[in-house]
Amino acid sequence: MSRIEEIAAKLAGYDPKALGVTGVQAFLAQLVQPGVVAQSEDVALFDALDRVLAQDIVSPLSVPPHDNSAMDGFAFDGAVLEAAAPDQDIELRVVGTALAGAAWRGSVGAGDSVKIMTGAVMPAGLDTVIPQEFCSVEGDKVRFPAKALKRGDNRRLMGEDLRQGEAALRRGDRITPAALGMAGSLGLARVPVLRRLRVAYFSTGDEILSVGEPPREGAVYDSNRYTAFGLLRHLGCEVIDLGLVRDDPAALQATLQRAANEADAIITSGGVSVGEADHTRAVMQRLGDMAFWRVAMRPGRPMAVGLIPKSESKGQNAVLFGLPGNPVAVMVTFLAFVRPALLRLMGCNEACSAPPPLLRARSTMAIRKKAGRTEYQRGFVQQVAGQMPQVSIAGNQGSGVLSSMVQANGLVVLHHEQGNVAAGDEVDVMVFEGVI
Repeated sequence: MSRIEEIAAKLAGYDPKALGVTGVQAFLAQLVQPGVVAQSEDVALFDALDRVLAQDIVSPLSVPPHDNSAMDGFAFDGAVLEAAAPDQDIELRVVGTALAGAAWRGSVGAGDSVKIMTGAVMPAGLDTVIPQEFCSVEGDKVRFPAKALKRGDNRRLMGEDLRQGEAALRRGDRITPAALGMAGSLGLARVPVLRRLRVAYFSTGDEILSVGEPPREGAVYDSNRYTAFGLLRHLGCEVIDLGLVRDDPAALQATLQRAANEADAIITSGGVSVGEADHTRAVMQRLGDMAFWRVAMRPGRPMAVGLIPKSESKGQNAVLFGLPGNPVAVMVTFLAFVRPALLRLMGCNEACSAPPPLLRARSTMAIRKKAGRTEYQRGFVQQVAGQMPQVSIAGNQGSGVLSSMVQANGLVVLHHEQGNVAAGDEVDVMVFEGVI
């Protein structure tokens, strides 16, 4: 039994001619396992954005490394607050100034305070900071109301962000701008990351024109090649662009085998339906272990997934995603299925390879929806002051209409059993920011 057959046999209700979105996701969760990328390298921090950590980063120090002030103000022993009545004013003597970047070396006694800047080390014996805007200062005296704060306020504790020896970042984390800052706060110049996932891509079809070719009747320029390039680069993959392949079985087979040999994953667009000229499907079946689906979704009904053996590495395969040919269907199937699968292949842990969370928004208009399939409609989400965000449908929803995808900032996700949506109903939205 092939790997594809094994997975299919384990999935309840598996029907390749009417597979739901959750069925596709469950299938891919079994097919695509982490660990494809094993090689690692150390890279400079400025080159680490969007890379995947190869090992835990253990903090070599506590962050912050000392108690410090969270405010510009006056540091003092908070015990005086506990001894004071709530309506009492506190008056303290100012005996020095603590600046950020150097510890203040003076000493304090009962009733003393130290003027302190944000980030400055808290002087020994002092645990509270009164912000300067609550204070009145006359000569070497500072005065403020006791009720303005409580003991311990406005002090950052040593190690409250990280303690020495704790894991600051975990293997499988994708390095975000915040993670870059975290690594920088530990004084790290380089971090260990997994090599980039190699993904080969090509478009198929005699009706497709490459950029630079003269127009001809019945032909359209290739948009999918550039969309796929952008999606993959945004994900941090190493993209192997194999261009456009005509509807010629020999050329398709040679390109697919080359892609399998050079890449960890392959993405194609077009040729996975049942048309007479769609040779891609037959070639895929000949080369690898394949499943062909009619997915109960719109757009993006035809899809193929499988494993193509590497001719030069026995026992190793490239994962193949055969996407529809329509431009919007390519983007929708990529976001719904391919992106989470590639993140797993990249070595991302479960948290960072999960699909993006859905935003709840109120539809400004009625949306027609047929129960029994999942629909992804291009939408434009707007924030409304004091209310739930609102979403409106963006332009023509045809699967070949790329302009409405440009206008949209998210996909309205209408789930499998969901029916028509009335104006004012709540819907789920997959927001594009951070995803594409």
